[in-house]
Amino acid sequence: MLAPGLLWLTGLYLLPLLGLVPLSLSEPLSRFGLETVFRGRLTTYLEVLQAYGPILWRSFGYAATATAIGLLLAYPLAFAIRFRGGRWQPLLIGLVVLPSLTSYLVRAIAWTSLLGDNGTVLALLQSLDLTAALNGLGLLRDGRLLNTPTAVILGLLTNQLPFLVLPLVLAMERIQPCLLEAAADLHAGAWRRFTQVVWPLSRPGLAAGILLGLIPAAGDVVNPLFLGGPNERMVANTIDNLLLVQLQAPRAAALTLVLMALVTLAVLFQLRGRGLDGLPLP
Repeated sequence: MLAPGLLWLTGLYLLPLLGLVPLSLSEPLSRFGLETVFRGRLTTYLEVLQAYGPILWRSFGYAATATAIGLLLAYPLAFAIRFRGGRWQPLLIGLVVLPSLTSYLVRAIAWTSLLGDNGTVLALLQSLDLTAALNGLGLLRDGRLLNTPTAVILGLLTNQLPFLVLPLVLAMERIQPCLLEAAADLHAGAWRRFTQVVWPLSRPGLAAGILLGLIPAAGDVVNPLFLGGPNERMVANTIDNLLLVQLQAPRAAALTLVLMALVTLAVLFQLRGRGLDGLPLP
């Protein structure tokens, strides 16, 4: 008997993907419609990899960068909520989740106002005389923040942060404060208490956070559309363009399957490392 989780995975993930396979092996009947005919054309996969491979790597590069920066912010935040939050812990968790209750689209549009040429963020950087240095580092482009990779990664980061913090808080709930007190009694400094106690016991939350943050970020369509320029488009924007503008449904299906295959490999790699073992998922 199939477990409920396997049935869920089969019905909502595998079956829709399998439905794309015949479409990816088809050819368009005309340049002006989405009608196709099945030809068993495998070369479509080679064509999309050659044409859109750099966009795929750019998408995972942006997602990985946003995830890495997000973890640097999420770890101390989760630690503070777990061990310093006290009776305010539910409120602090609610404040972390609160921005995600607003739609991605609204948040992206709000960021265009903040990061624009007349926005608050760029004005602050100019007042601190940091624009030249950030231009030199490539974080700004000609003194502009909007339509740069920095803006896209910032948008992805704000979306990911709740999904990175919450699993870490959940994992740290299993760390008893007496373990940190015992380590301190044995003269372990703050860094050693983190590396010897907090880090190994919070790794299941880290693994879950990476999965929950990295995968949606790699397929994000809203942030690159509003915060990036034409050179910052990600793979989901390319799929959208292939299907709705160029009317190349087989190429769109093939690129979608390549993306989902890479995502599946990332999940299997993470599960193979047993990083999720012991995480008390709700």
